[in-house]
Amino acid sequence: MIITAAHFKAARRLLRWSQSRLAGEVGVSESAVAYIERGLRPAKSNLGMRIQSALEAAGVEFTNGCEPGVKLRKAK
Repeated sequence: MIITAAHFKAARRLLRWSQSRLAGEVGVSESAVAYIERGLRPAKSNLGMRIQSALEAAGVEFTNGCEPGVKLRKAK
């Protein structure tokens, strides 16, 4: 599955996290998160993988159905 900058931004907003909050979760600067979300750094970079992991740990699921997107996992 290909995850894009738009996926990261949508996932962060779904969680109602600021870029600053996501940056804190990943341990990077807010500007690094902004670069990823604007597509200025590849989403498949090491930073992109760390952001994906943090978002998934918070309950986001990246989907690849008919329309790729993001959603929150159902509570167990």
